[in-house]
Amino acid sequence: MEEFDLTASSKLPAAQIRDPGALRWLHAGESVILFGPVGAGKTLIAQALGHLAVRQGAHVRFAKTSRILADLAGGHADRTWEKRIRELVRPDVLIVDDSAMRQLSADQADELYELVSERQGRYLIITSNRAPSDWSLFPNPVVAESLLDRLINTSHQVIMNGPSYRPNKRPKNPTNKPDEPIT
Repeated sequence: MEEFDLTASSKLPAAQIRDPGALRWLHAGESVILFGPVGAGKTLIAQALGHLAVRQGAHVRFAKTSRILADLAGGHADRTWEKRIRELVRPDVLIVDDSAMRQLSADQADELYELVSERQGRYLIITSNRAPSDWSLFPNPVVAESLLDRLINTSHQVIMNGPSYRPNKRPKNPTNKPDEPIT
């Protein structure tokens, strides 16, 4: 958290980003949803919050949404679904990265709903390029509404607006001038 440059963009809500860093959400049983455009630093902040939670003694797990869904689907194939879902429910904090990036199948939507339901009362940090109100990727609107209700009403929502943070992290080539392309 200490290394994230909150001055990288005047559009970044520094106070909203610092607030979860105080970990009040962790002690209050709440979750965090970070959303905004590609490259705004959502994953970096989610990982930093996870690191801070580890410093407080929490067990934290980080995974991309696509990997979680693929892992749960594999559990149906080899009949280890219960074991796999328990592994995702077990950590104090589960960081679910890159949520709502693509349309979900009915099975994937059900898996995500089950995961969020099973983790009720346990902390989630979710990153997404879309605002929760734009998560219309679920084939069943009832499942979508129920999942969003569980998430939105127990989460701090941080809008990370602004340009990509990644160019600030690009390695510098000392032989090139600042505006000269690297070849």
